[in-house]
Amino acid sequence: MMKYVRMLLAVVVTFVVCSAFTMKKGGDKPVYVFGVAASFNDTVVYYTSVQLVDSVVLDKHGFLPQRELYAYQLKNYVEYEQHKPNYTCMIYFSENKSKLEREATKVVGKYQKNNMSMQLLKKEEFSFKKPEE
Repeated sequence: MMKYVRMLLAVVVTFVVCSAFTMKKGGDKPVYVFGVAASFNDTVVYYTSVQLVDSVVLDKHGFLPQRELYAYQLKNYVEYEQHKPNYTCMIYFSENKSKLEREATKVVGKYQKNNMSMQLLKKEEFSFKKPEE
């Protein structure tokens, strides 16, 4: 009987130790975003660098929760700080930083091809913040 108890205890301890190192919490991957603000009435396109958004987890479908609020953050910055109303803002996001950087390069390149003037918003000027819940 004691032999079975020790064996069971050893199996349980092994399972607990192995589980602690192999199980991942859902959503422990960082989320990166970048944004673009463009207007049909202006040749200037504002864009951000790829930024890490702190404490954000993609939902079960792989979407950025409250993504429209990130677009509004960029829109408000462009409208009130740059004094450029009527801009449309788009947000791109990913858990893979290098993939998102390639996407950002592609998006900026498309605007440059159309002779748009690109204006980088440095992180010191504008950075995305996690919306209040």
